[in-house]
Amino acid sequence: MTEQHYPLGNHLLASLPKEVQERISPSLELISLPLGKVLYEAGDRQKHLYFPIDMIISLLYVMENGSSAEIEVIGNEGVVGTAAFMGATSTTNQALVQSAGSAYRISKTNLIAEFNRHGVLMNVLLRYTQALITQMAQTAACNRHHTIDQQLCRWLLLSLDRLPTNQLLMTQDLIANMLGVRREGVTIAAGKLEKSDSIAYERGKITILDRRQLEERCCECYAVVKKETDRLLKFMAS
Repeated sequence: MTEQHYPLGNHLLASLPKEVQERISPSLELISLPLGKVLYEAGDRQKHLYFPIDMIISLLYVMENGSSAEIEVIGNEGVVGTAAFMGATSTTNQALVQSAGSAYRISKTNLIAEFNRHGVLMNVLLRYTQALITQMAQTAACNRHHTIDQQLCRWLLLSLDRLPTNQLLMTQDLIANMLGVRREGVTIAAGKLEKSDSIAYERGKITILDRRQLEERCCECYAVVKKETDRLLKFMAS
């Protein structure tokens, strides 16, 4: 581990009391994860959990025909692998690195040992899981009822909140895969945002130029998720 990252690089870890941080820090391994790396597939027996620092990991539901859709996006606000402490024996989705960077990895065994103390970590993780449930439910509603333009704005804002920069290294093909829509739809929606000077797009890189415009163009789904996540994170930090 490096002092410049731990524990402030991940908000969930930073919310823990010093004594809890000291107990789990020897078990945390700082690793780099490249774009497109699959951390686990649906049906895998989970061995590790991941606390992102400056990256984004997407949880995807993959259909039998190979098509997929993102159900949750996780960055420096949380942890990937909630099924490990919720009683599941295997995973039900795919975890894919959406934006490359660093994360802390901890074994399921070591995390569960601290969770089973029934203390602060358990409380924090369960409240964070509630935030993820809100995000998953709102994403399902958004994908069903809102336009691709609105979905793209929601996705960009959620991603922006989970990175320390205003740039996303992301192709339109990957965005389409995350949203479960055709690439052509993403191209048209992104073009509208470029014309309004909300974003700048180069091949494989999106720069957010005007966050306010994205929020105005977005549906209510982003605000619902952000409000709930902020409420829970504020509680954890207090």
